[in-house]
Amino acid sequence: MIFLSIGSNLKSFWGSKIDNIHKCINLISKFSKIKDISKFYKTPSYPNKLFPNFVNVIIKIEFYSNPYKLLKNLKLIEKYMGRLNNTKNSPRVCDIDIIDFNGLVINNKDLYLPHPNMHKRNFVLYPLKDVSPDWHHPVTNKNIDFLTKNLSRSSHIEITRIR
Repeated sequence: MIFLSIGSNLKSFWGSKIDNIHKCINLISKFSKIKDISKFYKTPSYPNKLFPNFVNVIIKIEFYSNPYKLLKNLKLIEKYMGRLNNTKNSPRVCDIDIIDFNGLVINNKDLYLPHPNMHKRNFVLYPLKDVSPDWHHPVTNKNIDFLTKNLSRSSHIEITRIR
């Protein structure tokens, strides 16, 4: 399976952060099959907690091409949704990351799979557990329960399920 993390910490033309995520999922459904959607989670913006809070979800999809084509499609959606190539980690209407693409391991200048920091991020692990409670990291083979339990104490406290 393929897992995408979708986040938003700015309102937009489409409405709230949650509206942005729904719009994004709708656009992704035009070229892939949505298999599952996690609950919605709110977390502080990372690494600058002075920025607006994020709302995040994980979606499980089927996509019948390669991860580079998927990445290209996702970047087009981010641009369409109003994401600018601003400073790294700046507030944004839409942020989409490929977390896992059928267990592939890729490390090059264009693409890193699985996502290199996903095992440290509460806003990835908690929703990933919603849609795939038996998931294992393709490199470390650690299961989702192990990874969530090994998050920092603040990572457990700072995340709130909102739907």
